[in-house]
Amino acid sequence: MAEEVYPGYPGIVVREHEGARVVQSMTWGFPVRLKGMKPTSKPKPVNNARDDKLLSPFWKYWFSTPTHRCLIPFTAFAEAEGPKGKMTRTWISVEDQPTAAWAGLWRPSDEWGNCYTGVMVDATEELFDIHDRMPVNLHPDEHDAWLDCPAEDAIALVRKYPASRLVVDRTDERWFKPRSKQPEGPTLL
Repeated sequence: MAEEVYPGYPGIVVREHEGARVVQSMTWGFPVRLKGMKPTSKPKPVNNARDDKLLSPFWKYWFSTPTHRCLIPFTAFAEAEGPKGKMTRTWISVEDQPTAAWAGLWRPSDEWGNCYTGVMVDATEELFDIHDRMPVNLHPDEHDAWLDCPAEDAIALVRKYPASRLVVDRTDERWFKPRSKQPEGPTLL
């Protein structure tokens, strides 16, 4: 059984290190302190990097430096659907990939050690009723390029994945589970 991963908690990424791929556990989300937060407050995880912000000061270095790009393996990702207080999980997987890869960025942090975030784009029309954004799912033949190519080539990989190749599984599973069982938030399988 696959383990669910939540923002602010450990997940698995694949990255390049000294010419070889390594599988590593990192915290999901870049830690950030919002204005007005107490110095003793725990940072908030920024778990997604929007495609239109990749060249902004917050993301540019991590996106432009190939060694700070990673692959985030997943079997499915969840989105919340339904009215507030009654939201359920809708799982989305890649039809022909039992384990797919989401384009990611990683960096070291003082707060959590190594951490990662996933790159997002606008959702396809077919999925827009579920959520307005979707992960950048990479085709298997794009994995090497994402990890190694210059930023001007990597940006071409940041695009919508064809909805015809995605499987949507709407469930009755509650979006928010009781705190005693699991942390709240988006999940990956």
